[in-house]
This record gives sequence, structure tokens and C-alpha cells, in this order.
Amino acid sequence: MSTIHIHRATTSTPEQYIAGLTDFGSGRSEVFGNSADKYLKVHHKGISEVDVTEGSSGIWERLHYDWSNPNRVILTTTDSNVWGGASGHTYHFTRRPDGITEIEVAVVRDGKNFKGWILGFVLGTIGKHVLENAFDRSIKAIEARNSPVKRGRAA
Repeated sequence: MSTIHIHRATTSTPEQYIAGLTDFGSGRSEVFGNSADKYLKVHHKGISEVDVTEGSSGIWERLHYDWSNPNRVILTTTDSNVWGGASGHTYHFTRRPDGITEIEVAVVRDGKNFKGWILGFVLGTIGKHVLENAFDRSIKAIEARNSPVKRGRAA
């Protein structure tokens, strides 16, 4: 089992990042590259939770998202072709007085078969930068989505 911790700062508010994280409409893969449209299926969506299958490149997982706490989002893997056990993601948001939001994410990858064990090992060692790059792209995409210019106002 591998646990990867990533910490970043963003100009997005926790609400803006959570709105992007929980937007399962078309174009999701532009924000979250590991969520290709062909794998995306929303099974149930409530006010502060969703049950969804997503993935890419032959790897998929069914996740339960819970954003009932405004400072934390928990994604629990409930089924997958490679991940099992304690797999999932936890996002923690901290607002700074200067308007910046600190985001800490913990990604747990517990392989349930040979492919999962190998992928988990690679992600936990030399592959951490792949997750960091994906996280950086999602932050930039959500910031761009919420920029004053994007919303039609002058900067």
C-alpha cells in the first residue's frame, strides 16, 4: 500500500475547488485527466455526496465522494479493477488570511491484484510526480474557471 501526500496553494476558495472536484459534466477530463468520459458514470448524487465510476487508460474505480464537511472531501474507493482495501483520496482545505487556500491531499493506493500492487509501488516511489502534475493541472484549471476574466468581468 502506498500513501502519497501532496500540498499546494491556490487562489481558488475551498468552495470553488470542491465545485470543480464534484462537477461530473462533460469536459471533466480537461480538469481531471484521470477521469475520461468513456469511464464516467454517476450512479447516485445527493446534496453532499456522490457515487461515481471514473477512470482512464484501462484503470477504473467506483468512488464515494463525501463533501459534507466544507473543509474536507473524502473519496472512498468502493470497487475497482486494480484498487482495493483502504484506497481513496482525502482533500483538506485551509483558508489563509491573504485569500489563498492551502490544499493537502492524501492519496492511498492499495493494490488488490498484481497490476494494482505494481502501480501502487510505482506511484509511491518514482511515480509521485505524475500525481503532483495532475493535481497542479486541476488547480490551474479550476483557477482559470473562476478567474474574473473568465466570468466576464474585467481583471
